[in-house]
Amino acid sequence: MFQIFDVLIIVAVALNFVALGVSRIRGVINAVALQGVLLGFFPLFIHSNLELRGFVLMAVAVILKGRFIPAFLLEAIREADIRHEVQPIVSFISSLLLGALGTALALVFSSTLPLTSEHTSLLLVPASFSTVWTGFLMLTTRRKAIMQVLGFLILENGILLFGLLLLEAMPFLVEAGVLLDLFTGVFVMGIIITSVASSPRSAPTTCRS
Repeated sequence: MFQIFDVLIIVAVALNFVALGVSRIRGVINAVALQGVLLGFFPLFIHSNLELRGFVLMAVAVILKGRFIPAFLLEAIREADIRHEVQPIVSFISSLLLGALGTALALVFSSTLPLTSEHTSLLLVPASFSTVWTGFLMLTTRRKAIMQVLGFLILENGILLFGLLLLEAMPFLVEAGVLLDLFTGVFVMGIIITSVASSPRSAPTTCRS
């Protein structure tokens, strides 16, 4: 089972590179949605005696990250009439190189942490650091607001990945609060995007002789 789990973690990390290297916004939304769905099922592989609150959190995360938020963002890009990230602050090739460097450093740094024996062999910790780094890159190197929203989602996925190690010790209200903060942040940023898109544009002036 842990071999399957490692494969799923590798897929989740690979989706980070899709988000960094793709200019089409719809493609990045689909990648982030798939990553969110994968993360929603990860507790089944980590905690064998998952309680009811764990299953509730898992179901909410899958529905919120895999369906509701992507649908909201797709509607936002339709309203804003944007399709691509044309000129990011850092090019897509450079973003991929920085992402690869961050992933390598995450592997090195996680090997120095005093983890328990059951978590030492898992790729969960380096994957979480790599995902946080990818989200930070998206937030700071993309010009489009919708891409920055997606960077925020990826960063939150990385935090959630690390939090899965402490799922049994985290109170339910804290877990629900993380999802609520995520929903609120995306909702507010979506309103900003649609407001900018619907604002009246000044008509060009013509010179008369």
